Amino acid sequence: MTIKILLVEDQKLMRIGIKALFNDYPEMEIIGEASDGKEAVEKTKLIKPDIVLMDIGLPDISGIEAAKQILEYNNNIRVIALTSHITEDEVNASLQAGISAYIIKDIATEFLMTIIKMIKMGAMWLDPQVVPFIRDKNCGVIPSRQLSRGVFKERHANLTQREYEVLKLIVDGQSNSDIARTLTISEHTAKAHVCNIIQKLVVDDRTQAAVKALKEGLV
Repeated sequence: MTIKILLVEDQKLMRIGIKALFNDYPEMEIIGEASDGKEAVEKTKLIKPDIVLMDIGLPDISGIEAAKQILEYNNNIRVIALTSHITEDEVNASLQAGISAYIIKDIATEFLMTIIKMIKMGAMWLDPQVVPFIRDKNCGVIPSRQLSRGVFKERHANLTQREYEVLKLIVDGQSNSDIARTLTISEHTAKAHVCNIIQKLVVDDRTQAAVKALKEGLV
């Protein structure tokens, strides 16, 4: 099933560039665009997207306020912040508004697409650059729905230590070749580890494996 996306970005050239990224990903479709926060809320109600991919710094009302209004209208919609803003206040306000992912704009295309799929399946994701803003204090904004690392390991004790390392790299968006370079192993071995993880977690693909790891608190 195609993931329907509303793109919200005030810069026209940026919208054109982001839209072009989706040409090679037929499982996702930009079904609408908005250039400010107010229009984003109105378009959401009109076209009912699965995902709202939205900048934070928008004219009229901010992306954070727009996200709040969108989720008050329909909390089944997933809002992803795709932004160059990296302040602690903006990150925490975005999480309080209910966004499902906070992504910095220099992200690799393939990783962006993976995150969108993960978010559609119910995961949350934060760019590593903003994690320090909330680590250890949580700020009361992230739902306490994750299991402890110990409980995850207890439920999935058949994963080896190496497979845990590979799983973390899958969640980080690394390809088999990236994993091979990071762990100094062959690409064939990396692929074998990924296949084993998918089988042991009883999922269909690496994206679902990443979602399960995030939901159950391994990473």
